[in-house]
Amino acid sequence: MPGAPGTSGRVRAAGGRRTVAGSPYGGCAGTGGKGEPVVTREPAVAASTRAHAAHEGAVRGSGTYGGAVRGSGTYGGAVQGSGVSGPGGGGRRGAPRRQAAREPAARTYARALPVVPVRARGLTIEGADGRRYLDCVSGAGALALGHNHPVVLDAIRTVLDSGAPLHVMDLTTPVEDAFVTELLRTLPPGLADRARVRFCGPAGADPVATAVALARAATGRARVVNATDADEPALDDGEPGRERPAGLLLEPVRSDAGMRPVPDGLVRRLRARAADRSVPFIVDETGTGVGRTGAYWAFEHSGVTPDVLVLAKAIGGSLPLAVVVHREDLGEPDSRAGTFRGNQLALAAGAATLAHVREHRLADHAATLGGRMLTGLRALAAEFTCVGDVRGRGLMAGVELVAPDGAPDVAAHGARAGTAAALADAVRRECLRRGLIVDVTGPRANVVRLLPPLIVTEEQMSAVLDRLADAVRAVDRHRPGGPVPIRGERAPR
Repeated sequence: MPGAPGTSGRVRAAGGRRTVAGSPYGGCAGTGGKGEPVVTREPAVAASTRAHAAHEGAVRGSGTYGGAVRGSGTYGGAVQGSGVSGPGGGGRRGAPRRQAAREPAARTYARALPVVPVRARGLTIEGADGRRYLDCVSGAGALALGHNHPVVLDAIRTVLDSGAPLHVMDLTTPVEDAFVTELLRTLPPGLADRARVRFCGPAGADPVATAVALARAATGRARVVNATDADEPALDDGEPGRERPAGLLLEPVRSDAGMRPVPDGLVRRLRARAADRSVPFIVDETGTGVGRTGAYWAFEHSGVTPDVLVLAKAIGGSLPLAVVVHREDLGEPDSRAGTFRGNQLALAAGAATLAHVREHRLADHAATLGGRMLTGLRALAAEFTCVGDVRGRGLMAGVELVAPDGAPDVAAHGARAGTAAALADAVRRECLRRGLIVDVTGPRANVVRLLPPLIVTEEQMSAVLDRLADAVRAVDRHRPGGPVPIRGERAPR
């Protein structure tokens, strides 16, 4: 089998599956503000982009999937040349209008980011109008290796070409066995040596619900305490009528709370108190796992080992997958597990992603580039009064926008002009005009969130920081006096 683009082409066996070993993928990031390439070489952890460049030239002119994007009558070709009004045909520019008419107002991302993506690779998304964007949303963190990473595509194609069933509930398959083997390889011995791996439905709430059910079944108690970075919850049953909790649930970086990392010292204290009181310690790594925080698993920063580990997003290699790993002595949760827990494509993509991050030490790369990102973002706080705080860990960061003195603040997404939420929304729109896709989070919707993939390069990070700074500058310049004017600049081509 030929090597995937951007790798050395060496193929080896691992856990019963075929994987490509070599350099991490990282080239082709789109263009800068003046049309020049943002990226001309792979990240510091990579060897060369010559293979990738050759592949890119080949796919633009061949009859393969990549070449079809430009020229053939297949799905990809329809994006550019056909009159088909399907996913990428002649009616593609009307897709946002049709979507608005057909789907409810809960389409959060589509409303905030009016982009119709037709092509993507690494950090770059290309829209139906030909504009290119640097994607720092990364599927809300699900794209650890960026879009369409070669090792992920190779793993998916291998399953498709094998004739294996794509959906088998939770029957044992070679693909599932390879995924579990690789997952256990990434865990600390204190958990991996006595772990049970349970697949559940892929929706965000499914693995948490499974972990909670497990803790309740193991302890015979009902209450589960959700820890935050601001308090140390009571775990005692000394209060009249109040029993010990069934579990203590911790999210190492509270993304929806505004990208707030829980201090390592607090994590260690909570772990010790939970152990002293025989309360299962549950760590939710849905958004922090697989190298994103600069360690393979975020709990490793504090040196603790959880009793129960909740995993989703990045472990599916861009496809829906969720898993709960727990100590074997905790027994089994109830029988609810979800219909789609046996997705073979997600298991293959996930195994390839887990192995690639481990083999190429991309967690270390995330720590290095994440440190640079946070340093650059903190420079914004020193320069602009509308930036109140910068928080994060590794390649997950939040820039908190603050309202002018005396201006009202708002909760959730009903932002009025002049509020912190309006400022964050304005920064997101200005970023989009400059070819940068970012998200907004936090209970007051006033934190700009950045989640670049683990394969982000030095050059790409420079482009991200430059475009964000320019967007904040544009918003800050018009901030006094109420509504924030938005200039009609176009994203770079």
